[in-house]
Amino acid sequence: MDLYDGETVLFEGHPSWRSALIFFVKGFVLAVIVGAALWFAVAHWAGVLGLVAVIALTIGLSVLIRSATDYAITNERLHIRRGIVSRNIQETRLGRVQNVTVNQTVWERLLRIGRAEFDTASDQENDFVFAGIADPDQVRAAVDKAHRLAEQQAATEQRASGQL
Repeated sequence: MDLYDGETVLFEGHPSWRSALIFFVKGFVLAVIVGAALWFAVAHWAGVLGLVAVIALTIGLSVLIRSATDYAITNERLHIRRGIVSRNIQETRLGRVQNVTVNQTVWERLLRIGRAEFDTASDQENDFVFAGIADPDQVRAAVDKAHRLAEQQAATEQRASGQL
């Protein structure tokens, strides 16, 4: 993400590796099914090979998906970038953020991950979500800090223009 003059990063991150645990469990179950089917249908070595291949594919896809998602909060904007081959970038001015909601299911609380959802000043419902992050409250605090910094800067500029 390219920063503008005077723009500072308050939060940068990716989805936590813990958010991929459900994906790992599904991949492991699929690997066992594929391995067992090949074990009995073809040969023992094919079953083992199938098991290892599906587990490797699951781990590789998980790492790829996680590394292909970037979240950032600056003192001016929110930024989400997804994708490697194709790219999807979502961005909004911080002043448009009206509410930040932190959600954690029981499972997410156990894994110490969560979602930070942002309501923006827009008629359109735009899913602006930092999903699977390790500390969603840190994101909420970063947005609050950015809003406070903007208010202080506006007050300083207002006082300076009134003194001229």
